[in-house]
Amino acid sequence: MVASAAAALAVVTLPAGVANADVGQISGLAGKCVDIAGANSANGTAVQLYDCNGTGAQQWNNTGSQLQALGKCLDVAGGGTANGTVVQIWDCNGTGAQSWVVSGANDIVNTQANKCLDVSGNNSANGTRLQIWECTGGPNQKWNAPPGGGNPPPNPPPSGNFVVSEAQFNQMFPGRNGFYSYSGLIAALNAYPAFAKTGSDVTRKQEAAAFLANVSHETGGLVHVVEQNQANYPHYCDWGQPYGCPAGQAAYYGRGPIQLSWNFNYKAAGDALGLPLLTNPWLVQNDASVAWRTGIWYWMTQNGPGTMTPHDAMVNNRGFGETIRSINGSLECNGRNPAQVQSRVNNYNRFTGILGVSPGGNLYC
Repeated sequence: MVASAAAALAVVTLPAGVANADVGQISGLAGKCVDIAGANSANGTAVQLYDCNGTGAQQWNNTGSQLQALGKCLDVAGGGTANGTVVQIWDCNGTGAQSWVVSGANDIVNTQANKCLDVSGNNSANGTRLQIWECTGGPNQKWNAPPGGGNPPPNPPPSGNFVVSEAQFNQMFPGRNGFYSYSGLIAALNAYPAFAKTGSDVTRKQEAAAFLANVSHETGGLVHVVEQNQANYPHYCDWGQPYGCPAGQAAYYGRGPIQLSWNFNYKAAGDALGLPLLTNPWLVQNDASVAWRTGIWYWMTQNGPGTMTPHDAMVNNRGFGETIRSINGSLECNGRNPAQVQSRVNNYNRFTGILGVSPGGNLYC
């Protein structure tokens, strides 16, 4: 269920809810993004190529002379000017090592070295270090970046006004487990700024209702933090994966609002969110914000047994039924388990009613 990267340069899409058009992702080789390793804001943290995921580690502000993310500046290590000098993040200091211009030819040029931001070895693998190199016009030096002249974004990017108020959330989940806090959900929204902030007000509310309806079904109304059938716990370790199951055979059971399970899903979610979920899957059941982030990660990036992400289904008017297909379609859709589908639809109808919007069409799968 791991989403694959695009095969070509992606057009930069600014996350909805960010009013400043100078803040967004920088995408390049193989459609991947300029990323701060591990979402770590410490001086000297590597800047790399990674699957685009909408997190704050990939939200860059182009001031016209600097590129800023997580409150730091894109910086050439040691102020070097030689081919192959790696780039990193560092406290903004106004030196030439942090002076960048996005050209009309889609180059990002360090003006001190007069060299281009470059993907080492033309390698599109996640984690490939970025460097400066003599400008060649090659695809490993072409970037789609926000235009210049903006103001630095806060760290992390603001969640903005979520379309579900705390009172409405409590109305939706009157018997919820206290672990699933509204504040934890709001904190998690920064991981994917386009979530419930894309399209019209109606679309945004429908998407929020659809997400919460599905997680309500998965967790019994936000009651269960972990999978209840402990006999299943040892089944979720796929030793065929090269990284194995470092947390133990029975460590990758369902947790959180989408009941994240299997070692490969913990690995994928952890990589996307900059969290050590493969080695410490218990984070999902111990930290409400982490739990909510895994749910939003799946919603925004994974097709599951469907053909599109649940987010895409809602913002492209494909209907609530397509979100069911993307979450559990192989077991529920096409008449396999109509009672489970109806449970999800009932939740969705109730939640859209609380939010005061029509549920739209295509409710079933």
